[in-house]
Amino acid sequence: MTGYIVRRSLQAVLVVFCVTLFLFLLVSIEGPRIEAIAVLGPKATPRQIALFNKQQGFNLPLWDQCFRYFWHLLHGNLGQADTYNQSVASLIRERLPKTLVLVGFSTVVALIVAIPLGIIQVIRRNKPSDYVLTGLSFVFYAMPTFLLGSLLITYLGFDLHWFATSISQSQSAISFITSPRDFVMPEFTLAAVTIASFSRYMRSSMMETLTEDYIRTARAKGAAPRRVLYLHALRNALIPILTLIGLSIPAIVSGAVITESVFNYPGMGLLSVDAAYRIDVPVLLGTTVVATVAVVVGSLLADILYAIADPRIRYARR
Repeated sequence: MTGYIVRRSLQAVLVVFCVTLFLFLLVSIEGPRIEAIAVLGPKATPRQIALFNKQQGFNLPLWDQCFRYFWHLLHGNLGQADTYNQSVASLIRERLPKTLVLVGFSTVVALIVAIPLGIIQVIRRNKPSDYVLTGLSFVFYAMPTFLLGSLLITYLGFDLHWFATSISQSQSAISFITSPRDFVMPEFTLAAVTIASFSRYMRSSMMETLTEDYIRTARAKGAAPRRVLYLHALRNALIPILTLIGLSIPAIVSGAVITESVFNYPGMGLLSVDAAYRIDVPVLLGTTVVATVAVVVGSLLADILYAIADPRIRYARR
């Protein structure tokens, strides 16, 4: 197990390096020119652009720029934001905890709701409650995040005045404790699609697990239905969900970008959108690198949880 974790960690580092290198090379094609125009304005002269590129080091050979970027990256320096008058690292330190709270809490809520829903659908299979829950799952799974958020703002915010339609930019990462009503709609918007997806996977996984030989053996020995369901079947049925959590991180992160934009939530998603509007290349590159790290770490954690949940799995090198 330890050897597997070490190998997977080294693979994760390699993946992050390759993705970051690709992003850097991609930005290096048109990034300097676009960044110069964004900072200096569309009427900037070639001489001004050349001076800006020299100040930023864009006139150096590509290999030198790449070495400098990764050297600064290893020291936590992601560059200077062009339009925020502060470093990219400080911006990410301000916004990242807020997104982690939003995404983390919504994922926990999704698991707490989706797993029982999947079990209920198995217990009530082919009955009206199963059909209703299946229909609702399809509706929320197919509904775009921005549409669901807009509908909640329209009806629960403007019409009924139950919740705030946006979150103050001064809110801290732990503001959901002091102002929980402000977070109800963003959390529901982000969790709804995840609940729909997880509950369907949980239903399918549980139904497949209940057809295994060891389940029939447990029933033949006279084990109570509840014992068979919760003690024997549930643990193995959760294995695909654990993997799904890691694989769903990209979708959850992308959903957070949309949700933060709709509700004006001051997290990484809104920072990325604002940087795109302002053509702030260093911020876009920095947020993308952080998202890449999050996806790779999520995949690694999913693999580790997969091994813990099922002792039959062995990751020893063959």
